[in-house]
Amino acid sequence: MYNDADLKFDSGIKIKQQTPVYKTNEWMKTNKMIIYQVLPRLFGNDNSSNRPNGTIEENGAGKLSAFSEKALNEIKKMGFTHIWYTGIIEHATQTDYSEFNISKDHPAVVKGIAGSPYAIKDYYDVDPDLADQVNNRMQEFEALVERTHQAGLKIIIDFVPNHVARQYQSDAKPTGITDLGANDNVHTSYDVNNNFYYIPGQAFEPHFNLMCNGICYEEFPAKATGNDRFDATPTSNDWYETAKLNYGIDYLGGHVSHFNPAPDTWHKMLQILQFWASKNIDGFRCDMAEMVPVEFWNWAIPQVKKQYPAVNFIAEIYNPNAYRNYIFEGKFDFLYDKVGLYDTLKDIIRGYKSAEAITSCWQSVDDIRKHMLYFLENHDEQRIASDFFAKDPLKAFPAMIVAATMYTNPFMIYFGQELGEAGMEAEGFSGKDGRTTIFDYWSIESVRNWRNGGQYNLKKLSPEQKEIRNFYVRLLQICSSEKAIYEGVSYDLMYVNHNNPYFNTDKQYAFMRQSGKEILLIAVNFDDKETDLSVFIPSHAFDYMGIKSETTASGIDLFSGEKLTSGLQRNSHYKMKIMPQNGRILKFAIL
Repeated sequence: MYNDADLKFDSGIKIKQQTPVYKTNEWMKTNKMIIYQVLPRLFGNDNSSNRPNGTIEENGAGKLSAFSEKALNEIKKMGFTHIWYTGIIEHATQTDYSEFNISKDHPAVVKGIAGSPYAIKDYYDVDPDLADQVNNRMQEFEALVERTHQAGLKIIIDFVPNHVARQYQSDAKPTGITDLGANDNVHTSYDVNNNFYYIPGQAFEPHFNLMCNGICYEEFPAKATGNDRFDATPTSNDWYETAKLNYGIDYLGGHVSHFNPAPDTWHKMLQILQFWASKNIDGFRCDMAEMVPVEFWNWAIPQVKKQYPAVNFIAEIYNPNAYRNYIFEGKFDFLYDKVGLYDTLKDIIRGYKSAEAITSCWQSVDDIRKHMLYFLENHDEQRIASDFFAKDPLKAFPAMIVAATMYTNPFMIYFGQELGEAGMEAEGFSGKDGRTTIFDYWSIESVRNWRNGGQYNLKKLSPEQKEIRNFYVRLLQICSSEKAIYEGVSYDLMYVNHNNPYFNTDKQYAFMRQSGKEILLIAVNFDDKETDLSVFIPSHAFDYMGIKSETTASGIDLFSGEKLTSGLQRNSHYKMKIMPQNGRILKFAIL
């Protein structure tokens, strides 16, 4: 037990402006993958019209050229190692590009005026919305790849393997490539070498009107819908704009698999992966990877990596029971940690769970933790600052510290997150749902203000936006510079602080990171009150980290640059003050 009179706390400083502790080149050393996800259609759009359901002429669209040398260098300087360009491959849209020999899409099977980046229309082409000169869209993408690499960033693009747009037709496929569905037997629901599943003798008849502009969309026979609807009548809540691809599983015939020899779809999808890998990209984020049999990934990924060994594969996957199968059998490098850490941190931020739930969360995947991709926002999830999540971007600071520093595995931020973007606009098809639209032509005011016409000088950001951005930048710089974070070991301190009267395990979380002669004590406070706490450091923590000394030298607060008055000791308590909804990363030298 402790006597209040005996406690003296190091001051906690809430960061109001960035305090650079490292020279610019010093912190660009990381082995930790830190990803900036960005939707180019929105990022570079400076048109502020933002008319709901507006056309590209009314609302504009961002171009690949917006990722200039300056823009990419600014992204790199924030601490990112990778940029995930979302929506590169051509998808269905209501915009008419027929003058460029791109077939038109029927509006009834396109979600939104711009269309979803996940309803791929041509696997071998770049989306024309993103090009300054539509006829040169592939060359503009190749130039983007070169610029991105010159800025010291690596490139991730989407691979959408489970489904395509209902009117899929490749206008740009290389010579010798056969289009999906070209040789299908449409008179049977399933054939191992069909690329699609069919509902023989039935037309596509969803539960909504297929008539637009006096023309009715017709599909006969109907194809199965992307979210595994093997009938002709999807609803508006289904992925009705997509058609499911056939990887050799007869879903209506008892889920019988036919994988030997490899089905035709396997070969076609491998060709697509090899095509984009040849463009010198560095990774694929594989949409809904668990809806594609793991046997395909086991077959395809090694073949891609044989030619392009540095290419990484990231799986969007939501079934924890399948995690290890997709890593060890499917050969994926990384998996989404959505139903684990993301959901846990979201519930802690909103007060629905105790902070100590983080421990059981990482323990459940401890053997594969290096493969888990952590995040608090992406294009599918609600913005932290939205009314549907936390309503206040500052409330996520402690969760961000945990997700970014808890282990060596990858970490991702969604563009605008670092500015406190709320995503509370009703853009059109997307509606007011707390997400930034992926379906509409739109621009984001916070991102426009940061870009400031390509100047990136922060003059148009509000004081709160600057504070949020400074926090994110400092956090990422710490992740990029500290060896204990990007390659060190972790030690969870919650189990020895459960009965500590000066540590509330419902509202605080603490752990240690160590590499070589450096050790970090990381503590966060999810409470809305300033907290004086005392973290107990057991002797076992020193032993686990191979520290033979009884104490460390005094250190430094990596956020504030404040020098600390004391070091860590075995079987003792380290006292500190933490501001509301914030955290501290304290660095010590091992004697």
